[in-house]
Amino acid sequence: MIQRVWQHKTHHFDGFTDRYQIALLVHYELFGDMERAISREKRLKKWNRQWKLRLIEERNPDWRDLWEDVLGSTGSPPSRG
Repeated sequence: MIQRVWQHKTHHFDGFTDRYQIALLVHYELFGDMERAISREKRLKKWNRQWKLRLIEERNPDWRDLWEDVLGSTGSPPSRG
């Protein structure tokens, strides 16, 4: 997950976060297996904007960047390459 968030924050790939210059991580969920995570992501992508905003505001009302929480004790992003 650290690598994936870092890719988004640094706009490593073209896409939504790069196009709209989004760099804050305001919501994330952890899953025990990739299949459940992908299933949840696909469901969330179908939600309308208001539902997504409510989800964020319920869990992160200040819209704080959660990147540091994801890094946890590692202290640094993955090296590039």
